[in-house]
Amino acid sequence: MTRILVTGGAGFIGSHLVERLLLAGHGVSVVDDFHPFYDPAVKRANLAAAAAHDRFRLVEGDVTDLEGLERAFEGEKIDVIVHLAARAGVRPSIAQPAAYVESNVAGTLAVLELARRRGIGRVVFGSSSSVYGESSSVPFREDDPAASPISPYAATKRAGELLCHTYRHLYGIAVVCLRFFTVYGPRQRPDLAIHKFARLMVRGEPIPVYGDGSTERDYTYVDDILQGVEGAIDFTGRHPGAYEIVNLGESRTISLSRLVEVLSGALGIEPRIERFPAQPGDVSRTFADVRKARELLGYRPEVAFEEGIERFVRWFRDEEARAGRGS
Repeated sequence: MTRILVTGGAGFIGSHLVERLLLAGHGVSVVDDFHPFYDPAVKRANLAAAAAHDRFRLVEGDVTDLEGLERAFEGEKIDVIVHLAARAGVRPSIAQPAAYVESNVAGTLAVLELARRRGIGRVVFGSSSSVYGESSSVPFREDDPAASPISPYAATKRAGELLCHTYRHLYGIAVVCLRFFTVYGPRQRPDLAIHKFARLMVRGEPIPVYGDGSTERDYTYVDDILQGVEGAIDFTGRHPGAYEIVNLGESRTISLSRLVEVLSGALGIEPRIERFPAQPGDVSRTFADVRKARELLGYRPEVAFEEGIERFVRWFRDEEARAGRGS
C-alpha cells in the first residue's frame, strides 16, 4: 500500500483526489488549514466520505509551518506528497500579494523541506496554466519559458515550479509539476465562474461579464485532471530523480460567451448579463498542448465541455435542494 500525503486535500480538486486514491487502495493523509477564503464547512463536507475510511487521516494545519508538519507526521511513513495547498485566484492575488507569496511560495518550500528531511523521494506539485501569461504561441507548450506572469498568483506558481526543480537538482527528489487548465465540476469553488454564474442565474441576479465575452479558457473536467494526477504519482515511482512539467487540459478552448450559453441552457434559465471592463491579471486565452501528458502519464481526457456542464448542473441542483433552496 502506498501512503500519500495530499496538502489542501479538503478543497475542490484535493477532496476528489483523496476519494479516488482511497478507492484505489492507498492510504491517504490530508493536511488542510480550512482557510476561510470560502466557507470551511463546505471543505469539511468535501471530506465526509473519506473520513469513513480507516486508511484516511486528517491533520488540520498550515503547510507553511514546517515544524508543525514534522511533528504531525513524525513516525508516519509517507511515500508520495501531492502538494495542492495554495491561495487560489488571480484577482485576489493582486489585492493581497504578500499573502499569496507566503502561502504559495513559503508553503511549497516547507513541503519540499519536509520531503527532504523525511526522505520522501516523490512529489507532485499542482501548478497552473496562469504561468504562461499572455503567451502568443498556442497551444501552450511546456517548453515555453513562462517567464512573464501577469499576476502575483501566476508568479507564485512559477516560483513553486522553480523551487521543485532546485530540490530535484540538490536532493534527487522526483517531481512532476502539473499545470492545471481551468478545472471545473462538482465541488468547484464558489468563487469560480461556472459555480458563481449558476448560483446567480438561479437567483435571478445578473452575471458579471468582464470584457466582451471573447476571452477563452481550456476548461478541464475534474475527473480528467484526477486521471493526470494519478499518472503523475505513478510516473514519480517509475522515474526516480526525474523532473517534469506537464500540462493537464482538454486541449479545446471555450469562449466566455459560449460558457454562458451552455450553462444557461443546461439550467434552463435565460441569463441576465452585466458587462464590466476587462480585469487586470486576466489572460485572453488558455489552450493546453497535452501531447507530453499523453506520452508520459497516459493522459486521455474524456469529458467534453458540454457533458461536463451537464454533470456540474446535476450536482449543483442536488446541492441547492439539499440546502433547501431549490433550483
